[in-house]
Amino acid sequence: MGIRVDHLTKHFGSFVAVDDVTFDIPTGELVALLGPSGGGKSTILRIIAGLERADDGSVILDDQRVDHLHPRARHVGFVFQHYALFRHMTVFQNIAFGLQVQKMPKERREERVRELLRITGLEGLDERYPDQLSGGQRQRVALARSLAPEPRLLLLDEPFGAVDAKVREELRRWLRRMHEQIHVTSIFVTHDQEEAFAVADRVMIIHRGRLEQEGSPLQVLDEPSNEFVARFVGEVNVFDSVVREGMAEIGPVRVAVKKVESETVVRLVVRCYDIRLWRAERGVATVTRVLSFGDRVKVEATIDGGQSFVANFPRRSNLLTGVEPGCRADVEITHVRAYPVALGD
Repeated sequence: MGIRVDHLTKHFGSFVAVDDVTFDIPTGELVALLGPSGGGKSTILRIIAGLERADDGSVILDDQRVDHLHPRARHVGFVFQHYALFRHMTVFQNIAFGLQVQKMPKERREERVRELLRITGLEGLDERYPDQLSGGQRQRVALARSLAPEPRLLLLDEPFGAVDAKVREELRRWLRRMHEQIHVTSIFVTHDQEEAFAVADRVMIIHRGRLEQEGSPLQVLDEPSNEFVARFVGEVNVFDSVVREGMAEIGPVRVAVKKVESETVVRLVVRCYDIRLWRAERGVATVTRVLSFGDRVKVEATIDGGQSFVANFPRRSNLLTGVEPGCRADVEITHVRAYPVALGD
């Protein structure tokens, strides 16, 4: 199923939850709506599902406007963050529920449930009740139940938000594998960048009800369309500076910028892996902390003049030789994005 959201707008009183959002999703694609909490992602999802009504705009599924259709008539599967399983039903009964509502013949119903138990890795758990399952298993039951009626579209609202970090990582991998098996067009909402980048074919950045940018994970990371996206996606440093003759200054550190007029006040957005740092007694910065995270090392430092930053390194990088709190260091910025500061910012 292909999806088109056309100039979608939704208000709650004076609050603009969705502000003129338009996008297309081709059949079989897995898309993440990514952005800060309260940005309008879940509202967009609920409008597509028919659980909210838009004030303006339309939702088109396979070239058919569905704004007037009841949620059940849209043939959409919806997975919530908190499972919403029937506690008095077994895993098998939960998955079969929608098929019973459809009055699917018993033999075909049981065949479909067995198929989903296999796809979701729940074989052998069919007679258990939700309170006998782990969080990850419950969420897979919720997904299986949503897939059982063979929806044309699968919508997932923060599907892994209620489980711990390790289980969340396992569920991400599982969702990606499952999507590659069944190819149902899917949209999932998340504020977790790692989750969006690990799972989605395409990422849409939603902020204050507007679609800021869409593209592949690498496009969004490497080619941010504006300052908000550059700052939101990935771990970054932000420096205040002024451009003079093609160079921006951060205290004693100078970095070339392109297509910015001289004397322009800018914010420089620099990803933590685009800063090189090494010990140098006559350096331009002072290291304040060195933190190890498995195979990565994070170095915090302050440039002479007061602006602080964070640089990330592989654990065995030669640049880390002798780098410790209190030492002096030289700094090189290898890639930067410069955004002119508007008056009042």
